[in-house]
Amino acid sequence: MYNTILVPHAGSPAGDEALKHAIHIAKSNSAKIIILHVLEDLPNLPLLLHQDQIEQIKKQLNEVKETMKKAIEPEMAERTKLCEKDGIKSEIKIVTGFPEDAIMEIVANQEIDMIVMAKRRKLKGIKRLMTLGSVSRKIIEHVSCPVLLIDIEEK
Repeated sequence: MYNTILVPHAGSPAGDEALKHAIHIAKSNSAKIIILHVLEDLPNLPLLLHQDQIEQIKKQLNEVKETMKKAIEPEMAERTKLCEKDGIKSEIKIVTGFPEDAIMEIVANQEIDMIVMAKRRKLKGIKRLMTLGSVSRKIIEHVSCPVLLIDIEEK
């Protein structure tokens, strides 16, 4: 039923919990897991700067992004070992952008059968009924595949 499961993972314990659930599902379906880590884009630079200052800052930001990518790659590779230990094929994707956009782009461009992801916020009262975290909400509203949200917070 599920051939490819996408697991957005921020390198956190919540992402690890979502990955455990994805591994469990993948075992019974012989599915492949794609572990996605998104390096968030930084906001646009103020227009008050001179062009050469903007170019210098952009260059430095790109260097920081590359450093961050190199730092997270071994961490994400450890997660693929968890999959391999259970005989599950997996791959890592590290992209730059906004998490919800990156997730939706992968779903649109690849055959993703399910998304397993952690949700971050636990709201109280009426807000709890009306909203999820912004990334979770956008994913649920815009993708056509099933989404399993893992709640890791204490109740």
